[in-house]
Amino acid sequence: MASTRQISADPSARFETHAATREAPWVKWTLIVLALSFFALFLLMPLAAVFAEALRKGWSTYFAALVEPDALAAIRLTLIAAGIAVPLNLIFGVAAAWAIAKFTFRGKHFLITLIDLPFSVSPVVAGLVFVLMFGAHGWFGPWLGENDIKIIFAVPGIVLATVFVTFPFVARELIPLMQAQGREEEEAAIVLGANGWRTFWHVTLPNIRWGLLYGIILCNARAMGEFGAVSVVSGHIRGETNTMPLQVEILYNEYQFAAAFAVASLLALLALATLGVKAWVERRAGGARRAARDGASS
Repeated sequence: MASTRQISADPSARFETHAATREAPWVKWTLIVLALSFFALFLLMPLAAVFAEALRKGWSTYFAALVEPDALAAIRLTLIAAGIAVPLNLIFGVAAAWAIAKFTFRGKHFLITLIDLPFSVSPVVAGLVFVLMFGAHGWFGPWLGENDIKIIFAVPGIVLATVFVTFPFVARELIPLMQAQGREEEEAAIVLGANGWRTFWHVTLPNIRWGLLYGIILCNARAMGEFGAVSVVSGHIRGETNTMPLQVEILYNEYQFAAAFAVASLLALLALATLGVKAWVERRAGGARRAARDGASS
């Protein structure tokens, strides 16, 4: 009984049980070896090289590079930019996914196209657009200068660039999920007297919580690692407008390799932590789906 349940929970195992779809053993092992070889060559070895280079001069040099004032300022700015961009994109993503999945209106497909725009536009181009709009000689530059408001080469510009490049992640995770779920449960809740907020909180949110968390994780990972758009609008001012990726570039260009790789290793650790949370979310979401299927079948 346990083996049957395990096969039903794993589609690949169920696929291999059919003689018509069973491949020769050498095919499976060749694919596994190729996948592991690419993983080791292009992912594991570079990641190991980052940590090896960061610790090459010892732990004291490593920690000294991380607690240096400019490095601390870069870490703080990275967290600030992500801490502002992720909640903003969370609000937009939920609202856009709700509108697209639950309502029919003119311009719906155009809105979906606009959501995907940051995927197709180079981050450098996005940064240049913000310079064109808010720079000293941009569209709003004179007015901003008269009112002593600084966006480009300041924290607001970095936040705007980060919001732009992370724009689609939450919405793109929720739109197909909410479209697949349909509107029946929300309509039933409204018929029973629930208002819009209670319907969202007690019906919609429990159904999308894993997809929402997954989108937040991806959004946060991109926000902390963004380089192109932030580089254009930041001005590379030490201790003020440098995020962690920009700090790595500056240190590397100044031949401070140990410090550069120390900051890079911190970014890598954040990425690994993000992957760990992502794997946990996927496992919990898969368990919830299997439990729902088992409950429906019983």
